[in-house]
Amino acid sequence: MLTIKTFTFNPYQENTYLLYNDLGNAIIIDPGMYGEQEQEELTAFITDNGLKPTILLNTHCHIDHVLGNNFVHEKFSLLPRFHEGELPILVAVQNYAPQMGFRYDISPIGEAFLNDGDTISLDKDKLKVILAPGHSPAHICFYSAEQKFLIGGDVLFRNSIGRTDLPGGNHQQLLDSIKAKLYTLPDDTVVYPGHGPTTTIGFEKNSNPFIQG
Repeated sequence: MLTIKTFTFNPYQENTYLLYNDLGNAIIIDPGMYGEQEQEELTAFITDNGLKPTILLNTHCHIDHVLGNNFVHEKFSLLPRFHEGELPILVAVQNYAPQMGFRYDISPIGEAFLNDGDTISLDKDKLKVILAPGHSPAHICFYSAEQKFLIGGDVLFRNSIGRTDLPGGNHQQLLDSIKAKLYTLPDDTVVYPGHGPTTTIGFEKNSNPFIQG
């Protein structure tokens, strides 16, 4: 059984997720910490709860979701895992971060990439990788069928969807991803998005003004 802890970090109010089990092993997803105070907030929670991060994941590689990759690598010796199609997006961050006024410690690149349908295992708990491009070229989500939750990144929000005006974005592709990959999940699946509050697949299918199911 996984417990999900949400942190909201950086000027973009990005949701960083820490998933951990009864053994104290943990997965960090989309570390967005910016500055020492936010780094300490994450570290303190991990220390106070006796956790051991063993996996680092990125749904995609826009700046607000990778600001903490370097810190997690230095602190916990973890390399990020994401879809190979996000590599150009990650590399671009180091070029535009200074223009946006961000101090960016360059993210390491993992030794292996994730693909659609892959399974990520944390002891007995498993997450399925779902490729859902559109917001970014190779955005992925992480789905727990057993616990009925989705770490959705910037694909689907409560009554909204991810923006598609960034490099690599494609509006129709995003809508297709939501219909084919997310709206086919059970209605009671809880969606933990990259920004804002949680929602459910059923709620969005019935009320999302951008795409209903």
